[in-house]
Amino acid sequence: MKFKTFAVFVGPSVFLMFLFIAAPLASVLWQSFHLTRPFYETVEVETCTPSFTGQTCVVEKKIRPVLDASGKARTVTNFVGLQSYRNVIETDRANEALSEGSWSKLLIIDFWKALRFTLTFTFITLPLVIGVGFLLALTVNNTLRTLRGPVIFLSLLPFIITPVIGALSIRWLFIGDGIMTTLLEWWLERDIALFAQGWTIEILMLFYRVWHAAPFAFVVLYAGLQTVNQDSVESAIIDGANRWERLRFIIVPHLMPLIIFISLIHLMDAYRVFEEVVGFSSQAHVISLQWLTYDLLTPDLTGNRSISRASASSMLTMIGIAIILIPLLRRTWRDHKEG
Repeated sequence: MKFKTFAVFVGPSVFLMFLFIAAPLASVLWQSFHLTRPFYETVEVETCTPSFTGQTCVVEKKIRPVLDASGKARTVTNFVGLQSYRNVIETDRANEALSEGSWSKLLIIDFWKALRFTLTFTFITLPLVIGVGFLLALTVNNTLRTLRGPVIFLSLLPFIITPVIGALSIRWLFIGDGIMTTLLEWWLERDIALFAQGWTIEILMLFYRVWHAAPFAFVVLYAGLQTVNQDSVESAIIDGANRWERLRFIIVPHLMPLIIFISLIHLMDAYRVFEEVVGFSSQAHVISLQWLTYDLLTPDLTGNRSISRASASSMLTMIGIAIILIPLLRRTWRDHKEG
């Protein structure tokens, strides 16, 4: 293939990858090492109020941003190195908590609180999503052909629903006088407040993610089951292999590349958990790294946003995703070389 032809086909893809992936990442990285501050000035403001004897005037000193000719606040950007990362991690408080061996004091810090939930959420939902999806795939694969279409359609509904809407639906079932809360209170004969404690909210969030993501694993694994070599299965049956042995030594090894693929997708998605925090309104008890970045970008009462800290939080999140994915990517590369 000539270089010109190759460039025509590959060039646009490379350009778009640079424009929408590399350039934004470079911008976030640059902003994480720089801090932009507005210029402020102190001015005296005289406030007069009328009275029967005349008027009373009070002179106050106020701090306000310096505006340029166009009416925008003047700013200055300085290189701060790793200071924004230290501000996000809160190294002094974290070191103090670690030196005291106080896990509870460490989890008061927003970053470590968010990191703890993000890792817990990611690694608990991963095996559950794959396990539930695999059981669904096996069940549907052994169902009558006439029933497979409706069963597949019903199984995909949780995955089709918009994540925030799905999270809100689960929340409405269990909040206050929701249907499920009412049934549980009737069964247990006691009042229940599932959203008053962090651990109960986390369980509901885990339940929602498995309910939402398992259909994706189910579809992929069900498609993989259709490609299993039936000759190998029949040979195993003739050799006396029971169902568990056929599953362990034939079906699971055949599906392993798909299981790794599902794991990669789920790890990337679950580590960026955000919709559950918003849908369940769990900010008072449970937050994630993605939500922490969003919170840092939210303007405060003065209209300022912590862009440098938010960028540092984003970079730490991406580093975490990369570290988690390395073992799976190494295995995929090794299998590719051996294949």
